[in-house]
Amino acid sequence: MAFRKFKTWICAFAALFMTVGAFTQPAQADDPSLVLNNIRSSGILKFPVIIGEEPSYIKDPATGEWSGFYVEWGQEIAAILGVELEFVETTWGNLAADFQARKVDIAIGLNPNPQRGLVVDYTSIPLFYGPWTVVSKAGFDKKSWAELNDPSVRLAVQKGSTMQVVAEALTPKADIIVVGTRSLGVLEINSNRADAMLLASFDAVQVAPEVKGEVFVPSPALVNTAVIGVRREAGNAGWLNWLENWTSQQRSLGLAQGKLAKSFEDAGLDLSVLPGDFSF
Repeated sequence: MAFRKFKTWICAFAALFMTVGAFTQPAQADDPSLVLNNIRSSGILKFPVIIGEEPSYIKDPATGEWSGFYVEWGQEIAAILGVELEFVETTWGNLAADFQARKVDIAIGLNPNPQRGLVVDYTSIPLFYGPWTVVSKAGFDKKSWAELNDPSVRLAVQKGSTMQVVAEALTPKADIIVVGTRSLGVLEINSNRADAMLLASFDAVQVAPEVKGEVFVPSPALVNTAVIGVRREAGNAGWLNWLENWTSQQRSLGLAQGKLAKSFEDAGLDLSVLPGDFSF
């Protein structure tokens, strides 16, 4: 009899424990659409914009209005979701902290970065591709990763960027100069404090006229994938899935490739300096 009472008491306690647990666990956290629904109900999509990163981000100094192909993509996504795009000025190096602080909801054109990847989830489908590229002062003759990996080479990279990760991995012997923005890297070259700067291909083509230099793809060529990043949190699976569907359509219908080609043509940028088999 005592054992039967003890068994009954244990079962009752277990049932109570399970009931309390059900009330204390955040049920919504299991909802894969939680983040997407929260964005739509808020009416706002918080979107990072970066000064000095034309033509992907262009700020009109007279009006303060933003444009550029990353901005256009952000506006297209916001329009489909039925929300307003809210611009948040930042830098590549601050993006991880901005995601953690909930200052931004999405970032377009990211390279999967292991450090930033601790707090950011990336889409698995790239929005576009491009080779890692170097812009250098005129007469710079080191054209391979092996030649760049030399103590005599002064190579500028942006702080917290994937370019910094690549440079530290492939050219650890070089004098790596870490700068906050792309424009500061240009200043380092023009002030003869740096010989070259590692950039995404489009950015290198943009920067080359500013330093009156040359653009080249170090051999062997390495492909740079540009994806979309969102904050790592419970309930973001549906948000990621939706963005992957959107990205897949952009690529399969040629929308992404067409937007990029037009953007660079409108900016007067010459992509012929890139490899002949280059593709967005």
